[in-house]
Amino acid sequence: MEEGLNSKKRKTSVGGQAVIEGVMMRGKERIATAVRVDDKTIKVDEKECNIASKRFKILSLPIIRGFIALIESLIIGINSLNYSASLFEDYEEESKFDKWFESIFKDKSNDVLVGISLVLGVAFASVLFFIIPTVLASFIKKYLTANTIILNIAEGVIRVIIFFLYVVLIGKLDDIERTYMYHGAEHKTIACYEAGEELTPENAKKYTRFHPRCGTNFLFLVMIISIMIFSLTGWESVWQRIISRLLLLPVVTGVTYEVIRFLGKSESNLAKIIAKPGLMLQKLTTKEPDLKMLEVAIIALKSAEGIEDSKEEVKDESSTVIN
Repeated sequence: MEEGLNSKKRKTSVGGQAVIEGVMMRGKERIATAVRVDDKTIKVDEKECNIASKRFKILSLPIIRGFIALIESLIIGINSLNYSASLFEDYEEESKFDKWFESIFKDKSNDVLVGISLVLGVAFASVLFFIIPTVLASFIKKYLTANTIILNIAEGVIRVIIFFLYVVLIGKLDDIERTYMYHGAEHKTIACYEAGEELTPENAKKYTRFHPRCGTNFLFLVMIISIMIFSLTGWESVWQRIISRLLLLPVVTGVTYEVIRFLGKSESNLAKIIAKPGLMLQKLTTKEPDLKMLEVAIIALKSAEGIEDSKEEVKDESSTVIN
C-alpha cells in the first residue's frame, strides 16, 4: 500500500516535470533533466538554476514572484522537453524547414524556438481556458439572472468543465501514458526525498504519486481562484471581459502560487481540504511507474540537488552511462 507524505517532511522546494522518457528536476541551485535512451543508458543535462527573483528583489515580492515563477517554469519545461526530444531525433532526416530556421537564427535557434513555443502555449491556454468560457457565458446570460457575481460563477464553472475535459481527453492519447508514468515517478521520488529516506527505486515506489505542489494542482486552483477574482469585475461587453481576464491573469497566477506554497508547507486540515480536488485530478495525470522510471527520476533529483554520489552509484549498480 502506498504511504502518504511523511508528517515530518524534509524542507525542500524541489519540483519537476515529466519529459520524453525522462524527468526534469529543479533544485535550489541546479536544473537536471535525466532521460533513458536505452536499457543501459541514461543521459543527464545539468544546468545552473538562475532564478530572476534572486537577482531582482522586486520580483521576489508576493504575487509578483508567482507570475515570474510561472514564466520561468514554462521556459525551463520547454527547454527540458526539447532536450529529451533531441535524444531521439534522426539528424540525417533534418527537414528543409529546420535547415532554413537554423540558417536564419543560427546559434539563437533554440532560444527563438523556446520563445515561439512559450507564446503559442500561453496563447492556447488563454483561448481554451479563458476566452472560450467568457464567450460561452455570454450566450447563456439570457437564461441567468443579471447578477454579476452569479454570471461570473457560471463562467468559472464552464472554465472548470473545459479544464476537466481537456485533462481526460489528452490522457487518452497513446504517447501520453508513459509520460504520465514518469510524472508519477517524479512525485514518488520527491516524496521519498522529503521523507528523508534513502533514494532507491524500491524505497520511492512505496510513496504516493500525488503531491500538493503538482502542476495539475496549480492549474486546477487557477481555475477556482479565477472565479473569485473575476467575480469582482463587472459584466461589460464580451471584448471588455476578455481583455480584463487576460490583464488579470498575472494576478490570478500570482495568488495561486502563494496558495501552492502554503499547501506545500502546511499539514493543517485547511491545506488538506484545499489540496484534495487537485490531488484527485492527479489520478488522471499520473500513472504508477516501474523501477527503471524511478531510477531516472532519482538520478535527476540527485543531480539537481548536487548529491555527488549519484553518478558513481548508478555506474556501480546498473552500469548506466551518464553524459
